[in-house]
Amino acid sequence: METSTLPLELLRYPVGRYEAPPLYRSAFVKQSLASIEALPAKLRAAIQDLSDEQLDTPYRPGGWSLRQVVHHLADSHINSYTRFRLALTEDCPVIKPYEESSWAYLHDAHWAHPALSLQILEALHQRWIILLRSLCMEEWHRTFYHPQGGENYLFQAAGMYAWHGEHHVGHIVSLRERMGW
Repeated sequence: METSTLPLELLRYPVGRYEAPPLYRSAFVKQSLASIEALPAKLRAAIQDLSDEQLDTPYRPGGWSLRQVVHHLADSHINSYTRFRLALTEDCPVIKPYEESSWAYLHDAHWAHPALSLQILEALHQRWIILLRSLCMEEWHRTFYHPQGGENYLFQAAGMYAWHGEHHVGHIVSLRERMGW
């Protein structure tokens, strides 16, 4: 299907928007951890055999290239991992936001081979999952404060980053399907 015939909402949010659950549910956390653990392999499969030209194709008009999406996932999940560690060692720390779009246009994110960020994600997610699986219910209820998003429980943040990975893999897979790659 032509990109131009799809609604912008579907191009922007191929797996829908994230809605944080208000209450802790162990099934939600288990599902989130499974998704976080599976992300590197799903991402590797999603970009497998893409040429440089294909990697440099935006997933939607005005959107990032597939290459930038891969690097963004590494940048974002590094930040998230740090936020989890801060929340586990400090009382409701105020985390520092970053300009995602500006990071996506830095030279490394715009031109480096995606394999570099895949390597980061593979190691990061292995370590992150070890940490996440060690958390007890009390720790899942620890929080951090995002200046633009308010207070976040760790169980909500885990769900957000599980969604985040699926969201961006969805961008890649959707473009591949539309382009017949």
